[in-house]
Amino acid sequence: MQFKYRVNVTKKLWEGRFSEKTAQIVEAFTASIDVDRRLYAYDIKGSIAHCKMLAHASIISDEDAAALIQGLEQIKKEIETGKFQFDDRLEDIHTHVESRLGEVVGNVAQKLHTGRSRNDQVAVDVRLLLRDETLRIMRRLVELQSVIVNIAKDHIDVVLPGYTHLQRAQPVLLSHHVMAYYEMFLRDIERFNDGLRRINEMPLGSAALAGTTYPIDRNYTAKLLGFAKVSANSIDSVSDRDFILEFLSAASICMVHFSRLSEELILWSTSEFGFIELPDSFATGSSIMPQKKNPDVSELVRGKTARVFGDLVALLTMMKALPLAYNRDMQEDKSLLFDAIDILSACIEIYIQMLPKIKLDKSAMGQAASSGFLNATDLADYLVANGIAFREAHLCVGQIVRYAIDKNKELHDLSLEELQSFSALIQKDIFDVLTPKQMIDRRTSFGGTATKRVKAAIREAEKQLGNLTKSFVS
Repeated sequence: MQFKYRVNVTKKLWEGRFSEKTAQIVEAFTASIDVDRRLYAYDIKGSIAHCKMLAHASIISDEDAAALIQGLEQIKKEIETGKFQFDDRLEDIHTHVESRLGEVVGNVAQKLHTGRSRNDQVAVDVRLLLRDETLRIMRRLVELQSVIVNIAKDHIDVVLPGYTHLQRAQPVLLSHHVMAYYEMFLRDIERFNDGLRRINEMPLGSAALAGTTYPIDRNYTAKLLGFAKVSANSIDSVSDRDFILEFLSAASICMVHFSRLSEELILWSTSEFGFIELPDSFATGSSIMPQKKNPDVSELVRGKTARVFGDLVALLTMMKALPLAYNRDMQEDKSLLFDAIDILSACIEIYIQMLPKIKLDKSAMGQAASSGFLNATDLADYLVANGIAFREAHLCVGQIVRYAIDKNKELHDLSLEELQSFSALIQKDIFDVLTPKQMIDRRTSFGGTATKRVKAAIREAEKQLGNLTKSFVS
């Protein structure tokens, strides 16, 4: 690609202190522009606000501020239209913008860096980006929750086995099962939203670490950039990456939920389960076995979860032994953060599009819910309701199950006489108790799988989604 504009690569910002040029291998090693160019819009936004504050505080003239702002806006347009050339010899996005600004507006560009350092500059850039990305992720999670709620509404009559230890346990509504993921993603949204409070603090004006001698107005800059407050300690301001760690932690937990969902879809799509069929557009085939239809999308989501975990662990490890204040190690935070943002964002979009296209085999689910002694607990509850202690009932039903296994029968296939041979308390009404529908609809405790409870949970979720949508609208 040809670029119309070139940046000045002849000077370093710090060259006055050094008698030798930076070695090319060092320039390449220390450069971060391949990663932090992503910050360009936020870097320019922060610089414009800083420029306005300098004029507001009479540190530079209004005329100089106007020239600087016009130049910065031109550079933003050049980058967005592909006319700007990046070069490793200018190691980061801040240097690129400042160098180009000198070409655009002349010597007045040297006034822009008054009262700030690259240390607080990068901190504000990352906070601005992460604030936007966090809000965007929360909005997309709300959209994913809407997809889940719609699936629950559309399949309120579908029954499948609930599992513990990956063994069939008790029948539940499919709607109840999928709404568990609604709750998981709701907690994720709450975690991201809580982290926003600490992201939304402005470090600009802390300079390198000690603040500045210029009469800056940090509150004015914060207002221009939409920050809720300014950071309280200049040393902490430039060395703090807790807000990134919190985001990566929330992202890791969110990816756990995607990975668990992925694992279930992978299992359910196997011949052994046969509960679902994945859409062809979200599956792949085999290079050698023509019959194969592989759940590669879900497998990759499960695999990419490890990447996000790694991003969190890498930043924790990097930060754990850093003395105050800023250290160059912290340059590595952005690649970890951006990686996690991109992976999580991609997984959310994949599932928003894929989930509605999955085909359910209601018959296979229903058959599975009718075998494997899933009604054993209900038989025990029946005995308790007729006057014996639960532990005694548990022992009795365990004996009945063992008998049924020997006879190759389910509990509901045993005759009344067979059941009564274990307890005279069992009457003919037991067969109504042992049907999946009855087992489900008797579980009316709050949060249970009874149809009326699940319908109420769906209605409550729809109200929550309405409020969440209003909260996160730009």
